[in-house]
Amino acid sequence: MLSYNKKIVLENGTEFYGFGFGADTDRVCEIVFNTSMVGYQEIISDPSYTYQLVVMTYPLIGNYGITDNDFETKTPTIGGLAVRDYNDMPSNFRYTKTLAEVMEEYNIPGITGIDTRKLARIIRNEGTCRALITSFNTDKDEALNIIKNTPVPHDAVSKVSCKKRWYSRTSNHILNIVAIDCGIKLNIIRKLNSCGCNVTVVPFDTPAEEIDFMKPDGIFISNGPGDPEDVTPVIETVKKLKGKYPIGGICLGHQIIALAYGGKTYKLKFGHRGGNHPVKNLLTGKIEITSQNHSYAVAPESLEGTGLEITHINLLDGTAEGLESKIDPVFSVQYHPESAPGPQDSGYLFDKFINMCKKGGIKNA
Repeated sequence: MLSYNKKIVLENGTEFYGFGFGADTDRVCEIVFNTSMVGYQEIISDPSYTYQLVVMTYPLIGNYGITDNDFETKTPTIGGLAVRDYNDMPSNFRYTKTLAEVMEEYNIPGITGIDTRKLARIIRNEGTCRALITSFNTDKDEALNIIKNTPVPHDAVSKVSCKKRWYSRTSNHILNIVAIDCGIKLNIIRKLNSCGCNVTVVPFDTPAEEIDFMKPDGIFISNGPGDPEDVTPVIETVKKLKGKYPIGGICLGHQIIALAYGGKTYKLKFGHRGGNHPVKNLLTGKIEITSQNHSYAVAPESLEGTGLEITHINLLDGTAEGLESKIDPVFSVQYHPESAPGPQDSGYLFDKFINMCKKGGIKNA
């Protein structure tokens, strides 16, 4: 019988023993859970999981391997991965590497064999906390001391944003879009390309004046990790450019738009992560099953007097999932309409953004 070689230590002292896979390294992370049944490759390569140890509630992970074309970023930055049953013998004609091989390549630690149901319940009931993934023989008091003395990072967006602008072009384009990279998923760019957009991806701290010089048909603010209040350069850029250009935002971009208009954000108890969150579109009355990944939300009461109105709500907890300006051509959603690998209920939002950009900088032109 194999003996344990890894464990997770929560900051409340609870320990979970298991077996390591991926990189053999210790790491302090915020620990969160994800309820998706598929999509572990997109999860480990989503920049929004930077500095986070993700607990997968679906038990079997790794069974279809990793494929070269399905990454959401070129360099994964997830903090770690915890699963119930890791499968290192994939059955998939497309796979090129195992999950463990990719995690080792990018220095991502993993642990398997733990009771993920119990761990997810602790996070759900007590809230998100910090944790250390470490060797099984690390003393608990030592582990707690490491957690206590590891600073909480506030540089997540600067870590994952591109360092210089880059381009993703498509044939016979109809629009030129500037995407502000706060940790953008590649499928967002793919979706914009498929809608006829040439996309210029710029670093998060690109000045508003530089974007203005490009004269884009629209501006897109991406998803990304961390506290939206830490991303002051993008907040200031939106303040300067709102009303002048059509602006759309997803996830962190949604929160940044709210802050730029004078709203407030707050941290959720355990966040929303998974591909099964019901959201009601208040404009149409339709309910969409959505893919989500965020720790923060927009405070509805803070929107009074901002000119923003709520267009979508989460049916599980009533949080604001969509915003639209009453005056400017600006809208945003908290969830992921590009949602690789699914669901696909919200793809219409890209068409909405394209139509808004075609109309230009005048609301309802």
